[in-house]
Amino acid sequence: MNGNGTGDGAGALEGAVVAVAGAAGPAGRATLLRLAEAGATVVGCDANPERLAEAVDAARYAHGGATVTGETVDLLDLDATRDWAKRTEAEFGRIDGLVHLVGGWRGSKSFQETVLSDWDALEKLLIRTVQSTTLAFQEALERSDRGRYLLISAAGASKPTAGNAAYSAAKAAAEAWTLALGDAFRKAGGEDGPRTAAAILVVKALVHDAMRTERPNAKFAGFTDVTELAEAIAGVWDEPAPEVNGKRLWLTPQP
Repeated sequence: MNGNGTGDGAGALEGAVVAVAGAAGPAGRATLLRLAEAGATVVGCDANPERLAEAVDAARYAHGGATVTGETVDLLDLDATRDWAKRTEAEFGRIDGLVHLVGGWRGSKSFQETVLSDWDALEKLLIRTVQSTTLAFQEALERSDRGRYLLISAAGASKPTAGNAAYSAAKAAAEAWTLALGDAFRKAGGEDGPRTAAAILVVKALVHDAMRTERPNAKFAGFTDVTELAEAIAGVWDEPAPEVNGKRLWLTPQP
């Protein structure tokens, strides 16, 4: 299905410009590759410039001719994030997506052993970066004919466990913030419905080849491979905005 509304039969990501926050990790690398393969111009950012450069080079090498760039952006700084969005739109003429892959995990063996400094770290990684990217990219995404803001979340946000209080609460807050963006997109669309969508892709946890190599006997039951996640991310552009806006898209059984 072609969800870009262009009616030309081209893939929904062909010619799109998509920013990826947290592009240097395993999920980021897989996403850069998949978006480049689909014909998108991909603009990655990460806090680790060396790993980001490796991820960008890998995507360029795999898909010769693809435009894949990367830069270090402090997503805790709203002004810096807005500058990134403005530069991206000025250079490429449009922004059709922001994929939020900034992650981090802190946990404990029990609820009582929770360390509140874990919350301080997770609030920055999992919430503040969402706040910055949503506010910085909202207007550009609304100008697109196929705008998508995608948050990757965890099933624990809906069913927290005792040792994951800080992580689950941070993920739940990030989901609520993203759903509020979705409501803004709905209102902007008026009677015709939203042209731009904010959606949440929910996994139990992610797995990649290096994890399997390190733990060859582990089953990783219910985990989503990063390549499957990247495929699901690309697939959101194939769906009409009203069908995915404000939705949790489950890649694992819903608790």
